Amino acid sequence: MIALFGPLTAVTGAFGLILGSFFNVVIWRVPRHQSVVRPASACPNCHGQIRAYDNIPVISWLLLRGRCRDCSAPISAQYPAVELVTGLAFAVVAIGYVPALLAAEGGRATAAGVLDLVAFLVLAAASVVLSGIDLSVHRLPDVIVLPTGIAGAVLLSTAALLHSDPFAIARAGIGAAVMFLVYFAIAFVKPGAMGFGDVKLAAVLGLFLGYLGWPQLVVGFFAAFVLGGLTGIALILARRAGRRSGIPFGPCMFAGAWVGIFAGVPLARAYLNFVGLG
Repeated sequence: MIALFGPLTAVTGAFGLILGSFFNVVIWRVPRHQSVVRPASACPNCHGQIRAYDNIPVISWLLLRGRCRDCSAPISAQYPAVELVTGLAFAVVAIGYVPALLAAEGGRATAAGVLDLVAFLVLAAASVVLSGIDLSVHRLPDVIVLPTGIAGAVLLSTAALLHSDPFAIARAGIGAAVMFLVYFAIAFVKPGAMGFGDVKLAAVLGLFLGYLGWPQLVVGFFAAFVLGGLTGIALILARRAGRRSGIPFGPCMFAGAWVGIFAGVPLARAYLNFVGLG
């Protein structure tokens, strides 16, 4: 089983690279209410259709030296960046969840492990797409946020039942409700400080974090605000933003959630030890 870890992680990462190419289309078209299926991808300058051999993730961009084959117009580095980030994100999720899947004994445990892996791959995909959209147009479209929440609820609740852990479903529900209410209160008390897209996304992230446990939920919640504050300070120091500039918070929410997912338990334990409660 250990011998399968590397190949499965590599395949998952490669799958992420391929999806990343499609995610570029989603990031561009969804905010503009365009179909992500038709028409086929084309150069925005000369409108020449992108050939299949020019659509290989990352490699094609490098071979073309970041320019259109037909008109030599520059191709944004965002495209290979999204592909790379997606591939890395999928590989990291595989590193975190494939070992438990391979160690599972019995059909129920294996099925639960598969569902856990798929659920967090869905979250990884949403993290890339929604962060890209939020950074470009300061929006978190319902057409992506809501299906992510529904998929997460179905996959994780089924996995919890297969794990014989119904309390995980309760924690997920509580996490979703608490984070929704806290973000809603912030948006209500200070209009403009938080968009309602952030509020709905908070419920989705609370669902995933609560499923894993209370430490993950608490750390994931606070990490978003810490990262948001650090990002704001960095942008102000770099003179890329002012004290009253609107900064997309969605990417910070996702980053905070992933901190909670992978480091929530040790960070919570370290904090409790620091304050003498460990």
